[in-house]
Amino acid sequence: MIGKKKIVVVLPAYNAEKTLEKTFREIPFDIVDEVILVDDFSVDGTSALAKDLGIRHVLRHNSNKGYGANQKSCYEKALSLNADIIVMLHPDYQYTPDLIHSMAYLIANEVYQVVLGSRILGKGALNGGMPVYKYIANRFLTFVQNILMNQKVAEYHTGYRAFSKEIFDSININANSDDFIFDNEMLAQICMANYEIAEITCPTKYFEEASSINFSRSLKYGFGVLGVSVKYFAHRFLKIKSTIFEDG
Repeated sequence: MIGKKKIVVVLPAYNAEKTLEKTFREIPFDIVDEVILVDDFSVDGTSALAKDLGIRHVLRHNSNKGYGANQKSCYEKALSLNADIIVMLHPDYQYTPDLIHSMAYLIANEVYQVVLGSRILGKGALNGGMPVYKYIANRFLTFVQNILMNQKVAEYHTGYRAFSKEIFDSININANSDDFIFDNEMLAQICMANYEIAEITCPTKYFEEASSINFSRSLKYGFGVLGVSVKYFAHRFLKIKSTIFEDG
């Protein structure tokens, strides 16, 4: 805890057996109260390893439901444990758990309600091995999103995020996709609810075991991101309603 605020780390996992232990061992348990792992029907030993590591809350989907569906399960379980601060960390060891302190304290001290670990602030992305085409696509998509959504966010595409429980009372995550576009829809909902987003520089590691989507899925994701931004613009500025921005 920080003060009296309960901190829960959620790990949305899929075939994370090779990297889970390294990620878990670096979680700062001096402030983290609970860890939740949701296994989206991995074909390796992710769930068994999580239990061997002593993770108390291990949930396994009975089919591969998608990255967004995995996060929905993560947040539902965290809120059922009365989490005050929820940190979403990928168990593929691409993002360092060492930033959990900084991210959680910003929320615990009520400076921000949302904190992102950004690979783009500084030179963390390219130095960490992000493919150049992904870096260019990231910068292009973020530029367009900021214009359409009237924001100044450095990166919408990071998988390292911390939220206060208040966020989940203000947006309807169940209206979002079960696929990778969930991340962008959630941030768009947060912007629509007029929350200011904090970002801190996050070093990043790219290696064979780190999760990634292939080129065709990246292309689909990119068009999906643009679609979310257009919906945001239409909903906020043209009053053309979109269901993801309606109250749950």
